[in-house]
Amino acid sequence: MSADDVIERSRVLTSAPAALRSVVELASFVADVPMATINIVTSDAQHNVAAVGFDAVICRREDSMCAVTVQTGTPILVSDAFADERFRDNPFVTGELGAVRFYASFPLELEGERIGTLCVFDTKPRELDPHRSALLAVLADRIVDILELERQTQHLEQALRRTEELRDELRRSNSQLSAFAGQISHDLSSPLTSVTLALELLHESLADAPGAPPSFESWVETGLRGAGRMEAMIRDILAYARLGGELRRVRVDLGEVAQAARFDVGVFDGDPRIEAGPLPVVLADASQLRAVFQNLFANALKFSGDDPRVEVSSEREGEFWRVEVADRGSGIDPADAVRVFEPLVRARTDVEGSGIGLSTCRRIVQAHGGSIGLRPREGGGAVAWFRLPAALE
Repeated sequence: MSADDVIERSRVLTSAPAALRSVVELASFVADVPMATINIVTSDAQHNVAAVGFDAVICRREDSMCAVTVQTGTPILVSDAFADERFRDNPFVTGELGAVRFYASFPLELEGERIGTLCVFDTKPRELDPHRSALLAVLADRIVDILELERQTQHLEQALRRTEELRDELRRSNSQLSAFAGQISHDLSSPLTSVTLALELLHESLADAPGAPPSFESWVETGLRGAGRMEAMIRDILAYARLGGELRRVRVDLGEVAQAARFDVGVFDGDPRIEAGPLPVVLADASQLRAVFQNLFANALKFSGDDPRVEVSSEREGEFWRVEVADRGSGIDPADAVRVFEPLVRARTDVEGSGIGLSTCRRIVQAHGGSIGLRPREGGGAVAWFRLPAALE
């Protein structure tokens, strides 16, 4: 990358930070001279981006005194430029463009490239003591800091604009997805209802017809079970589309949310199948987190066999709370621990399910600014965990 590239990226020629003016004024005061400037030197020109004591101008690089400082990379202190062989024929010394006598400049280096100088000068010869020279060198470093800070600020502003654009796009996508899922749910539910009703009527008719072959009734029952699974899948897909969108954030006691979710899966007070320790308060949407607990509880019970034992715990991790739902069931293959959070993916096909529940959980948790995962449990079983930002104290 060339110096011109660094200068262009910094935008110092098009939008120089206002703070540079104050630094130049301070440099003039420190050196006790009437004129000071910050010069940015490109491959073909010198630009005064901040100046005190004269009007800012642009000149050719070959006419620039500061081009020598940029080339050498070291400060230059000249008591009388007219007596210095490097500058005596320069148009800023001869009177063609100026009548500089005292001249001092300090290089500015940004991203490893020398891009210009901090320059102080006078039309009269003078000396600059070491203490003032050291202070000017410090001011040159601060100019670089200001330019670097401005560059980082521009990057952050660009990232923020991009984030806002992505957020708006995500909101539009969520809205479209919810509308699409609602329409699909309606379009599928109507014929499914007709099929289910017809099967139920046929089932009742077969029950009143003792002479019908047993296989007929079996086929009808199979159809009813299939229709039931399809209805459940439609509900799950609709929930997946709707949850995780707009959040109603309030201070939520996860203990109360988990208790409500226990009731949702048929585990009431005194039932040892789900035991929860102390859970924190977070800033979240209570109804959506209830869906997370409900799905995790249902999975844990479903894969735990005849004697399920589910334990719920939490711990603080910096600015987050980590909540774990652990079971002692059949466990999870590490190869499936990430895959099962994708929509319609099921680790086991021998257990009823639509493959939507964990996807819905991930969608909700990520909408809250958290993360979620699944891992095998030592001694057998699986641990589903999720992290949520802690509520403000």
